[in-house]
Amino acid sequence: MGGPLTEDKGHILWVDDEIELLKPHVLFLEEKGYRVTTVTNAEDAIELSRQQEFDLLLLDEMLNGMDGLTALNEIQTLRPALPIIMVTKNEEEQLMEEAIGARIVDYLTKPVNPSQILLVCKKVLQRKQIAGERISRDYSSEFSQIAGRILGTMEWKDWVDVHRTLCEYDLELDQHPDLGLKQTLYDQKRDCNTEFGRYIEKNYSRWLFSDERPPLSVDVFKNYVKPHIDRGHRAILVVIDNMRLDQWLILEPLLRDYFRINRNYYFSILPTATPYARNAIFSGLFPADIEKQIPDLWQNSDENDDMSCNRFESQLMERQLQRLQIDLKPAPKYVKILDIQEARSMAKRIQEYADTPFSSIVLNFVDILAHTRSSSDLIKEMIPNEAAFRSMTRSWFEHSHIFQALRQLAEMDNRVVITSDHGSIRGMRGAKVIGDRETSTSLRYKYGRNIKADAKHAVMVKDPKSFRLPARGINSNYLIAKEDYYFVYPTNYHYYLNYYADSFQHGGISMEEMILPLVTLEPK
Repeated sequence: MGGPLTEDKGHILWVDDEIELLKPHVLFLEEKGYRVTTVTNAEDAIELSRQQEFDLLLLDEMLNGMDGLTALNEIQTLRPALPIIMVTKNEEEQLMEEAIGARIVDYLTKPVNPSQILLVCKKVLQRKQIAGERISRDYSSEFSQIAGRILGTMEWKDWVDVHRTLCEYDLELDQHPDLGLKQTLYDQKRDCNTEFGRYIEKNYSRWLFSDERPPLSVDVFKNYVKPHIDRGHRAILVVIDNMRLDQWLILEPLLRDYFRINRNYYFSILPTATPYARNAIFSGLFPADIEKQIPDLWQNSDENDDMSCNRFESQLMERQLQRLQIDLKPAPKYVKILDIQEARSMAKRIQEYADTPFSSIVLNFVDILAHTRSSSDLIKEMIPNEAAFRSMTRSWFEHSHIFQALRQLAEMDNRVVITSDHGSIRGMRGAKVIGDRETSTSLRYKYGRNIKADAKHAVMVKDPKSFRLPARGINSNYLIAKEDYYFVYPTNYHYYLNYYADSFQHGGISMEEMILPLVTLEPK
């Protein structure tokens, strides 16, 4: 009887006119679980490739008759997805470049030993399996560590580290859907957000009146943009509305060829919504201070209208520059990009922004996409979950005018600071809220007279001053949703519960909404 069956790790076609001398290598691969078919010339290799599929081709470059590079082109025409490894005695750089240009996956120089061949076969044929096993092993260990960690004493930097780690695993698991770990990760994120909500409820108000705190929205310009201006660099602040950390992590690799990247983090103020968070970035002030110090720029805005509530960003930035005693000539530039025409115009004029001491650019695409998903079944079908949202964000950015503009800026001596005003979370659970007709309409935060919700689902801000929020009349208070809850009124409760379920929302307390990337790009 034969020995125990080994796992079939793939079928290799090995083409070499000295294949008999390589017999020990072939036997070694077969012992390791690979099936190996050998031929001594290119013509036989092409014919075999026409007749059947192989998982990997080991191709000698210097064959009798038709040479390896010619055979490579023929076989790629027949089997464009077949991975090919070139093996040769020739170390000429031009030959290597020609082979690499022909889309080989790797290159080996003779003499080769069995371990080299095994390693390259594993890299090509078992890469995904090996990576999946490593991720499963690593995440199982990390899962236990995070589960214990969040129940202990956590500081804001610990929460940044936990959120970053979960985001990185999320991106890795996108590449390995068959591992079945996505639900485990989702459940852990929910557990983390429960504890994060408790942490924020306990510490947030203290942060607002202390220097012992994480960087907040009000610190973005002063701490991360101003130092570049002080050193005489031209600086550009890019705010991508509603961009989460996981979305930035999938964009960042696109910029590595052009910039040195320094990634920091900050916490959005509450509510994590455009009227509050982005105005805080541009003004350097908390909402209550904007209302007090610059009432005309606060009272003339409508918080239920994103277009209205942030129409004074340029003026707020001017006031912040004056307060910080920064006098720039020529004057700073500001642009808000809402459509492709504005994006195209900005890209065409990028030299003007590059020549200005300080410019700010606001991009609304990610926010528009999130809102459109809520009202469009087609977009919801295209973006069923966070992984699809990340993929769509990357596709937009890679082909966008802003990416084109950033590549141009990489050739100039500008410093680019990219960040977000707030993130978003998929609202999965409804929370009943009681309020009158004057209560605001947002799904993740409310303000009004005597509004109420279950304390398990929301933070009640009875004294707006404690959160440095505008007081809106007698008995007015705020509710800010925790975890993945969204507010629904008792009237027609089930209709609105289903209508808003599984929509990307912002304004509340979650790691996804509050912990944001703050990235400096320096040209290489």
